[in-house]
Amino acid sequence: MRAVILIRILVGWVFVSEGIQKFLFPDALGAGRFSKIGIPLPQFSAPLVGFVEIICGVLILLGLFTRFAAIPLLAVIGTAIATTKVPILIHQGVWPMLHEARVDFSMVLGLIFLLIVGGGAASIDDGRRRVREYRAQKRAEAAAPKHTIAGDPKPGGWLS
Repeated sequence: MRAVILIRILVGWVFVSEGIQKFLFPDALGAGRFSKIGIPLPQFSAPLVGFVEIICGVLILLGLFTRFAAIPLLAVIGTAIATTKVPILIHQGVWPMLHEARVDFSMVLGLIFLLIVGGGAASIDDGRRRVREYRAQKRAEAAAPKHTIAGDPKPGGWLS
């Protein structure tokens, strides 16, 4: 499935961008925002979340440890939904919440997709898998008994 790269670009780009913005605009999107919505230790948690978003987003873009990288990002987006979208649902209703949460829900679905299928054909994960399979095949070939055609006069051949 080569089209998986499109989901990786979509998900990875959003998380890398959001992570970088937590450092570029700390009052609006980093510690200031975390403090405003009541996340504990905002001076610590905002840079930590930004770091996780950048690192895991880059891993997803590269298709390296894709399934592993999706797990912390699911925790990040789940926390974002719980702390920012649920209050909208409670105070304003379902339609305003759905409007505000459209990217969040898209990221959840993209992350679940990547958790299930992995990085796809155009990923470092797939390249690593192919190298492992090649090496395993070569080891199996080297360990297989060496048989030659009947009547082969070579020592150690089939007739020896």
